[in-house]
Amino acid sequence: MANTKRITIFALYSKAFCTLFNFFTVNALVTGGSGFIGSNVSRMLLSKGVDVVVFDNLSSGCYDNIKDLPVKFIKGDVLDRDAVCDAFKGIDVVFHLAASVGRQRSIDHPQLDSETNLVGTINVLEGMRATGVKKIVYSSSAAIFGELLSPEIDENHPQNADSPYGVSKLAAEKMILSYTGIYGITAVCLRYFNIYGVNQRYDLYGNVIPIFAHRLFSGQPLIIYGDGSQTRDFVNVYDVARANVMAGLEYQKTDVFNLGSGESITINRLAEMMQEISGLRTGVDYQNERKADVKHCKANANKIMDNMGFKAQVPLEEGLREYIDWYKNTIVKES
Repeated sequence: MANTKRITIFALYSKAFCTLFNFFTVNALVTGGSGFIGSNVSRMLLSKGVDVVVFDNLSSGCYDNIKDLPVKFIKGDVLDRDAVCDAFKGIDVVFHLAASVGRQRSIDHPQLDSETNLVGTINVLEGMRATGVKKIVYSSSAAIFGELLSPEIDENHPQNADSPYGVSKLAAEKMILSYTGIYGITAVCLRYFNIYGVNQRYDLYGNVIPIFAHRLFSGQPLIIYGDGSQTRDFVNVYDVARANVMAGLEYQKTDVFNLGSGESITINRLAEMMQEISGLRTGVDYQNERKADVKHCKANANKIMDNMGFKAQVPLEEGLREYIDWYKNTIVKES
């Protein structure tokens, strides 16, 4: 009988707490929020009742990705420390996605890469410190690992970044983690593998999936470097957005996680799947293997499952169908 009363009282207090909590809206700021991943994170945050501020300089993002979303948009650059501090006022949690992305882009423009990814991150951290924001979810990258020593990578794989991009993302991740110990913030670093999905536009430096889509719908053969037997772990942006929201709103510890599907396929099979799904057969042009390209890559996703209860849900074939449909009805129609 006593146990029943305690449970009843606890339930009443829990209900009262939840009712009180609902009076307070979480305010989130998404740097790079008009970009491919950022726009998907913003949309999912809104679906959870979060008020969203998007901070983006539109250098690689696209305002069309968020024009229909009820967000507050601030056009600004993470290299502008004063603009960052102004944007952070009243914010509870920061999702830091603004970055110069890609191995080859970083090789071509190493200074821009380092300034955006490291100095920009320091400005974000200083903006948090100046305005009292205590939580950040950082978009890191599997590029921090460099040359892979095993086909499947867990969080303890040696971090030997071998490109300016990998170095800048690793340095930013380490800087964020140093702030957690010194300044008492909470940080979750998500190390992305190969992300694809809705709102991902063609970029010569970008992911293979939008490059393949661009070539398919342009009637050009798909270019594969090497023999196509190299493997990649592709994770849908819906799952990436879901992991970000879980990390920002639910997970209360500082931690780092690999974020991938935990599965991999060959680039040859990817090319075949995209031709099958699109109904476009443009052929494949095999070219010389690129220097320092990773041969095999798959995320060990056990840690994020064990600690956050997160598991990727979107099968690759389903995600590719959705992406190709979006590309056809958005990008092709725009051109």
